Amino acid sequence: MPDYRHILLIKPSSMGDIVHAMPTCAAIRRAYPKARLTWLVKREWAGLVERIEGVDRVWPVDSTLTGWLSQVSPLRAEHFDLVIDLQGLLRSAAIGWLSGSPLLVGFANGREGSPWFYSKPVPVPSLEMHAVDRYLLVAKAVGAVAFGTPEFRFRIPQSDHDEVDRLLSRSGVAQGTSWVAMNVSARWPTKRWPAESFAEVADRLQQEGYGSVVLIGGPGERAEVAAVRGKMKAPAIDLAGASTVGLLPALLSKASLLITNDSGPMHIAAAAGTPVVALFGPTSALLTGPYGAGHSVLTGNVSCRPCFSRTCRNALPLECLRTVSPEQVLAAARAQRSLRMVPQ
Repeated sequence: MPDYRHILLIKPSSMGDIVHAMPTCAAIRRAYPKARLTWLVKREWAGLVERIEGVDRVWPVDSTLTGWLSQVSPLRAEHFDLVIDLQGLLRSAAIGWLSGSPLLVGFANGREGSPWFYSKPVPVPSLEMHAVDRYLLVAKAVGAVAFGTPEFRFRIPQSDHDEVDRLLSRSGVAQGTSWVAMNVSARWPTKRWPAESFAEVADRLQQEGYGSVVLIGGPGERAEVAAVRGKMKAPAIDLAGASTVGLLPALLSKASLLITNDSGPMHIAAAAGTPVVALFGPTSALLTGPYGAGHSVLTGNVSCRPCFSRTCRNALPLECLRTVSPEQVLAAARAQRSLRMVPQ
C-alpha cells in the first residue's frame, strides 16, 4: 500500500456537494493518518470546510478564471504526491494536473473532458448512486476503504456553539428549549415549495407545541423568507443572513428538526444528526437526498420528474412540489417526533 504524505482534495463547491465529500475525507484520513490533507474550495465555502474533521489545511480559491490560474504556482510548490478531483469538471481537473502531482485521480465519466487529465480514472458502475457513495469509489481507488457506515464528522469549536446560543437567545429562543428550523429557499426556483405551504406548516407546528420556528437562509434569500413570514398568522424567527456558512453545523445541530427544500442546509443538518423532512421536486433523492436513515423525503408522483431542470415545462407549473400538501409535511414531522420519543 502506498504511503501518501501530501494529499490535495479538490472539491470547490457547492455546499451540499462538500458535505457529500466528508465521508471520503474521513476514509482518506483513516487510511493515511500521517498525511497532510489539503482541501481546495471556493472561498465562499471555506468556513464550512474549516469545520470538517480530518482537514489539515483549507485552500480557498476565488471563483474567477484568474483566481484559479493564480493558484498554479503555489500549488506546484506544495509537491502533492496525490491529488483527488471530486468535482469532475475541466477547471478542477486542469488545476489538479497543473499542480504537478504524479497521481491525479478522478471519475472516468467526469464532464467537460476532465478524464483526459487523470492518471487514474475511476469507473462509476452505476449512474443510480448517491453522491456520497460515488465519491467513496475514489477513496477506495486510492486504498482508503470505508468500513461500516460512511462518516460525517464536523469539528465544531465551542465558540460556534456559544455564538449560536447568543444568536438564538437574542431572537427569543431560550437555551435548552426545542425549536424547528425551516429552510424555505433553494438556488433553483423549481426546487421551492410554495411560501403559503411553508407558512401553514410553520403556524401548525407552533400550535402543536413544537416550539419556535426559526427561518434560516443566506443574505440573498431574505425575500423568500419574508414571503413566508408575510403569510404566517403566528410570529416566526427570521435568521436569514444572520449567520455565516461556517456556523450552520452548530446552528442546525441544535434544531429538533429541519423542514427544507432540496438545498445545502439539508445536507448539513443530516450530517450533523438532525432529522430532516425534505421537499423534492425536479431532483432525485436517490442521487442527492439527505443521506442516512431517519429522514423523510416528500415529492409529488408526476411522470416528468426527476427532470433536473431549473425551468418547469409541465402544463401544471411545479406540480411535483405543489401536490405535496402541508398535511403530508406535518404528518412527517409528527412521525419524526414520535420516533425520538421512543426509548432507544
